[in-house]
Amino acid sequence: MNKNLLIQDLGLKDYKETWDYQEALFKEIIDIKIKNRREDAGLETPNHFLFVEHPHVYTLGKSGDFDNLLVSEDYLKKIGATFYKINRGGDITYHGPGQIVGYPIIDLENFFTDIHKYLRFLEEMVILTLEEYGIKAERSPGETGVWLDVGTPFARKICAMGVRASRWVTMHGFALNVNADLGYFDNMIPCGIKGKAVTSLNVELGSIEVPISEVKEKLLKHFAQLFEAELKQKTEASG
Repeated sequence: MNKNLLIQDLGLKDYKETWDYQEALFKEIIDIKIKNRREDAGLETPNHFLFVEHPHVYTLGKSGDFDNLLVSEDYLKKIGATFYKINRGGDITYHGPGQIVGYPIIDLENFFTDIHKYLRFLEEMVILTLEEYGIKAERSPGETGVWLDVGTPFARKICAMGVRASRWVTMHGFALNVNADLGYFDNMIPCGIKGKAVTSLNVELGSIEVPISEVKEKLLKHFAQLFEAELKQKTEASG
């Protein structure tokens, strides 16, 4: 089992370009697994972890309700945002500058074959990271992602999650609000859950700008610990 995790930071990158890149990496792993099964090739499958920030974009999961987007696509154009219906689980979410988006494209057979455990580990990675900033984050029963003040009138979501998996290979991932402009969330019903607010790390810390690179380092540290993975920087350019 290959527990090396190839880390790549794509910086600020268009959503569709990143999606296409994810699909290419996803297909590469699937193709290796098919070859191994058909030919008993014994080839290792790689594991990737992409960090990215997207220009303003709204994405709707395959089972999502379009009515959870509260504005027209013409309005989105006016505010410089785009919209995509995509092949992950979950409902509608927003990505934009100041938000850390992480896409682990990994072969779970290198780690464990349990998609629920995978999601819980992603949540735990974020919970442990926020704990380092003195923030008590938690899970909300029946609602994937990471929340604050669950069970109170002040419940608010700080990290959204939605994944796709096939043949135990994952794609898509999580979106953690760090220095995000929360006004963009007003254009939708986040994750299709009515009456729940959204927050960002900098808001919780008193509007202090939080270094994105610092948060990424903490996320990776906890991911590596939870998955017992070895971190490797991927140096070649994405294609």
